[in-house]
Amino acid sequence: MGSMPNVPTASALPRRDQIRREAARLFAARGFLGVGVDEIGKAVGISGPGLYRHFAGKDAMLADLLIGISERLLEEGRRRAGGGDGPVAALDALIGGHVDFALNDRDLITLHDRELLNLKEEDRRTVRRLQRGYVELWVEVVRQAYPPLADPAAEPVARATVHAVFGLINSTPHSLGSNPGQGERSGLQRDGMATLLHTLAHGAFAAAANAASAGSASTGA
Repeated sequence: MGSMPNVPTASALPRRDQIRREAARLFAARGFLGVGVDEIGKAVGISGPGLYRHFAGKDAMLADLLIGISERLLEEGRRRAGGGDGPVAALDALIGGHVDFALNDRDLITLHDRELLNLKEEDRRTVRRLQRGYVELWVEVVRQAYPPLADPAAEPVARATVHAVFGLINSTPHSLGSNPGQGERSGLQRDGMATLLHTLAHGAFAAAANAASAGSASTGA
């Protein structure tokens, strides 16, 4: 998130955080089922069995990653939405926070898209509950920031637009510029992508508000 300190280098991270980072990277690159505990241990310089002092196993690592990011998004979203500068500023802050997440945590986005079904049922329910809270937070702020969406009849439009904006922002693992030397096609670099995503998100909500206004006018409401 934009308010969070810069992520320290791997050597400065506590061991548990090193394991999280490498597990996310390897799971995103090769898939949860394609990575062994020994590989994760090797990536952080300890034996595979040594990881069990920090996590009960791969399932626990995956749950920690996906539940952890869901908790972080909801907590940070609540903080940003409660900034006290009005709904428009709150929405701008929410967009900025989610854009920062998407640009800084591309592995976690990939992980969520591909590996959620590999969570145990209880953990998957926890992630879904946290995600619903995050969506509801956005829907509430969007409807305050764009009065046409506050009409009860426009609530489905607001909700659909929030999900569409999430999809747009979360597409960055596929559209952000490549890291040097990795042989990928070049694309927008971080600052340019952040600005573009911010503008597109606001544009989507404005378009939804216009559509809601037009629909209301056409029905004589």
